[in-house]
Amino acid sequence: MSWIKDNPFVAALGGITVVATGALVFLGSHSSGNYQTSLDAYTADSAKVAEAEKLAIYPSPEHARAKSKALTDYRSDLTKLQSNFSSFRPESLKKLSGQEFIDNLKAADTKAREAFKASKTTVPDAFFLGFEAYKGGAPAKAGAAGILDYQLGAASELFTALSKAAPTELKNVYRSPLVEEDGGTFDPKDSVYRPLSFEVTFTGTERSVREFITALGASDAYYYSVRSIRINNARDKGPGPEDAKFETAKPAAGAPGSDPFGGGGFVIPGEAAPAAPATPAPAAAQPAAKPAAPDSGRILQKVLGDEELTVFLRIDVLQFLPTKELPKP
Repeated sequence: MSWIKDNPFVAALGGITVVATGALVFLGSHSSGNYQTSLDAYTADSAKVAEAEKLAIYPSPEHARAKSKALTDYRSDLTKLQSNFSSFRPESLKKLSGQEFIDNLKAADTKAREAFKASKTTVPDAFFLGFEAYKGGAPAKAGAAGILDYQLGAASELFTALSKAAPTELKNVYRSPLVEEDGGTFDPKDSVYRPLSFEVTFTGTERSVREFITALGASDAYYYSVRSIRINNARDKGPGPEDAKFETAKPAAGAPGSDPFGGGGFVIPGEAAPAAPATPAPAAAQPAAKPAAPDSGRILQKVLGDEELTVFLRIDVLQFLPTKELPKP
């Protein structure tokens, strides 16, 4: 203790040195652990970067510019596509009452039935253009009248096209109900169109099927999308020999064999042969007979293509919704 009293400065300096040394040792050991952790993270990240640099779409400045151009072009194409469908996008739905819709529906049904009658197409008694739920005269809900009237316009055009194709029979029509008919509201979120679905079953020839589908594709007012189609042939097997019909040549009048009982060649057993007919006197020269028409060469009539087809179609009428503002790249 006397030495510390005699040398206070040296003693204080030594104590400070010991404390500082201990602190440095503690900090050094702690920093060594942090350094190793940071080194390991850096090594792992470096390995990921090295792998990414080998990829074709590594985010280099060139690739960033190419992606920006691609997004700009894609946005431009989508804008043009929305514009191309503008003719099928109603500006607004008609505002009408439920009873007004029923009146329009009855008028459309009368028009469709007259068209089918003119084409001699049989329709079921329950037919009401797919709106059979309203056949009793019950008015539609006020909130559903507008979209139902739009769908009715598409249905009227659809069945007019079918009647012109002249199928044999319209067998069944089913229309998927809309949420508005039950008092609900359609949510257009994340949608660019709304499908209004019909299912139609009819029988007819191949020609009637082809003409009907072609007419749907040629519509300027409504966009029809055939979602599914099923065709069954009335004949479940191919034609056989019994279906072939051959031409039969008819012998000219007076030609040998044209009369099986003429010419005195027929003799009943036990009777004398009939006397030969007298030779007629020479007649004045007659003009030469025209040669027989050559064989048409058609020995097999058509046995394919006239069969009845039963056709089921699921058709969506696409109601295109208002255009959306696209985000800029």
